Amino acid sequence: MKKLLFSQQSNSRHWVGDGFPVRSIFTYNDIAREMTPFLLMDYAGPMVFPASEHRRGVGEHPHRGFETVTIVYDGEVEHRDSAGGGGIIKPGDVQWMTAASGLVHEEFHGADFAKKGGAFEMVQLWVNLPKKDKMSKPRYQGLMNADIPQVALPDGAGQLRVIAGEFQGAKGPAKTFTPINLWDLRLQVGHKIELSPPVGHTAAVFVLSGEVTLGTGERLQEAELAVLDREGADFTLTAGTDAKILFLGGEPIEERVVGYGPFVMNSEAEIRQAFIDFQDGKMGQIGAIEGSR
Repeated sequence: MKKLLFSQQSNSRHWVGDGFPVRSIFTYNDIAREMTPFLLMDYAGPMVFPASEHRRGVGEHPHRGFETVTIVYDGEVEHRDSAGGGGIIKPGDVQWMTAASGLVHEEFHGADFAKKGGAFEMVQLWVNLPKKDKMSKPRYQGLMNADIPQVALPDGAGQLRVIAGEFQGAKGPAKTFTPINLWDLRLQVGHKIELSPPVGHTAAVFVLSGEVTLGTGERLQEAELAVLDREGADFTLTAGTDAKILFLGGEPIEERVVGYGPFVMNSEAEIRQAFIDFQDGKMGQIGAIEGSR
């Protein structure tokens, strides 16, 4: 059975732009080695936004060397980027954007959501790329809820959605550069589930809401991340209340991580070059779209 290495929470929020009140659960500056291939996790919300004619969000900014994965639980997020990617993701949808060699993008609340207001909750992950893929072509994957396989857990324990990787024969729609399992779980109070990610892979559990207990006895609460050892074969979760959980697993990328702001590469020289390329316009510009802000 897998053992708990450590757990951590963040109760302090900061704003990304004016649309995303986030708690940074981890970054590449603290536990990059333990969480590889994941670099960062921001948890936005839950929060209720009033109706507004102003579309909240964050304007144009660059990225290079990794992917962003945005999972919407409530609300809407609209994305546009300089590589031509874009779309609106709603509850249950996932945006998987590969910045790779570099692009500029923006993220705002969806126009309909802004006008109506309502509950907002999302998770954004940064996923590292191997050195050989960091300068590959950018791409955008808009993964709709209807296209994400959902597995009913035994004995009415709940359900599990396979965003990436595989669970009990169900394969997630996300295309990844390295093996990744990203599972969105709902576990009903009093029920237990056993999970068996690949031995040797990173394995972590993030509790968005509710309370769960690991098979080794540790209790996890809202907005808490538990990082497990890579060598154990499996682990169990028992729900003390109805719980909403995200499992993050993947093959470690055993390469140097050098990051500065929106760029994550393998050396300081590559970071300096990223800034030069951005300033020279080599990461592109977001084209004007009729009716845009």
